[in-house]
Amino acid sequence: MNCNCEKKAAENTLAGPRCSCRARPAGECTCDRAQTENQKPMGATCACGKRADGSCTCEKAPDGGILPDEIDFTTKA
Repeated sequence: MNCNCEKKAAENTLAGPRCSCRARPAGECTCDRAQTENQKPMGATCACGKRADGSCTCEKAPDGGILPDEIDFTTKA
């Protein structure tokens, strides 16, 4: 990670658990959007085992990763 701004001391530090697909662990957020990002999922969610093996609900998945009846929580602002 590289940063050439005045916040580089904080922004170039990696600590704690990592997550994939831009998802954060439940209840954890270290940014100024904590109020919106740490909300519990509401509305329709997917059932356990509903995703196909190896699929991912993120923009890096080959097919976009979005199933039509799922909510993608990885890109919510």
